[in-house]
Amino acid sequence: MDEADPAAGGAVSSGSDAQEIEDGPVTDERNRAGGGSGSGGAAAQPKKPRSFWKELPILIGIALVLALLIKTFLVQAFSIPSDSMQNTLQQGDRVLVDKLTPWFGSKPERGEVVVFHDPDDWLAGEPTATPNALQKVLSWIGLMPSAEEKDLIKRVIGVGGDTVSCKGTGPLMVNGKALNETDYVYAGNTPCSQDDQGGQFTVKVPKGYIWVMGDHRQNSRDSRYNQNDKNHGMVPVDKVVGRAIVKAWPINRWGTLPIPDAFDTPGIDKQSAASAALTVAPEGIALVGVVPLALWRRRRSIVVRTGAEEPAKIS
Repeated sequence: MDEADPAAGGAVSSGSDAQEIEDGPVTDERNRAGGGSGSGGAAAQPKKPRSFWKELPILIGIALVLALLIKTFLVQAFSIPSDSMQNTLQQGDRVLVDKLTPWFGSKPERGEVVVFHDPDDWLAGEPTATPNALQKVLSWIGLMPSAEEKDLIKRVIGVGGDTVSCKGTGPLMVNGKALNETDYVYAGNTPCSQDDQGGQFTVKVPKGYIWVMGDHRQNSRDSRYNQNDKNHGMVPVDKVVGRAIVKAWPINRWGTLPIPDAFDTPGIDKQSAASAALTVAPEGIALVGVVPLALWRRRRSIVVRTGAEEPAKIS
């Protein structure tokens, strides 16, 4: 009899646990119905999820703000309106332009394909697009290429300090070095254009400017043919929107836009290197002048402290 008691007690305990589990839902159900008492009746009701249609305007607003920030500071889409950059870029291609690195002081480099604001009516007489209201909004936030801004896209050939020249049919010379442009100049074109409108030239690019040319050399109104403007065909660096880095559309033409090997030609940097040396030279001269002055002041101080007739040796 005594041995059966623990088993019976265990059965009672199990039955009690089962009753508590079963009672739980009943109590919750009663509380939700408002029939509970004490703290159970005061339990916070779960918030009803906001309707999708109420959240949609908020989500759209956030998306628009993000798109505007991306367009302003990171990447912007541009549409290619002409054949001046064939075959690298075709009319109708969409490219993505890096606008971030210029914020950190990055400057255009030789060989890059860049988008820039019209420096001095280069697009005068060109047809202007007339976008509708929706297209204006989408281009403003960066979801569509801008249709109203007067922007151009060309390849950087020379930067500040460079000498660029073209004679006859070519080759194109940068700082006295011939460029092998077969990788990107339009098939059938010559590197230099034989005409008296600007196709034959020798120019020195000032600091803060770039010299640009289209890859379709005989079908590009670029720096060569704008030498009579206020910048003598040069593009101010502060007019550069950014570097085109990717062909994004159509999808079958997707690809990056790297700097061609031609711009790694040995010796091409000699003019820019000289400019850099001139920029650094005053600092070097200042350093050379400061060191002897500091040594002289230290020696003078030691003489004054010791009262010595002869200069003290500095160990």
